Amino acid sequence: MTVAYLGLGANLGDARQTLKDAVVCLAQQHTITVLAKSSLYRTAPIDAGGDDYFNCVVKVDTTLPVRHLLALCHKIEHQFGRERPFRNAPRTLDLDILLFGDQSIDEADLIVPHPRLVERAFVLVPLVEIDPTLVIPQRGRADALLPGVSDQRIEKVKGPCQCPMLNALTPAESTPGKGRCE
Repeated sequence: MTVAYLGLGANLGDARQTLKDAVVCLAQQHTITVLAKSSLYRTAPIDAGGDDYFNCVVKVDTTLPVRHLLALCHKIEHQFGRERPFRNAPRTLDLDILLFGDQSIDEADLIVPHPRLVERAFVLVPLVEIDPTLVIPQRGRADALLPGVSDQRIEKVKGPCQCPMLNALTPAESTPGKGRCE
């Protein structure tokens, strides 16, 4: 089993609901246990136009090798209608592998830790929320990197989640996922 952190974002359609549904979809995979999820955050697009994004981070334990996890993320994005017409295009769902254990991977189509992880408040703030002592390989403690993104607008979304499964996945609790997302 490997602990991984996934970043989720969306700014098309009902983005808030999409992120909630995507977390449930991840939790339903028999190869993944969702250990924690951050709050939802609203942020301005970076290097792109369009509506604000909703973002969150989930901490998972997985039996999948990193390449299979990436393929699963792409499959789930596709199920939620993700299209890639151009770089940084608005999206129905974006799933990124932020961290995969303590591995460092630098390949043409996969870089872990995520190459822009330390430059984005919408990643660092939720990461620190669910794991305040998290150390990012080759970068240091995530909380020590927060001042570098303090100029980026990020707002925690207020209001209770209406999904019982998501309510059970608080940052300090663990809920195993079973079944399959269709």
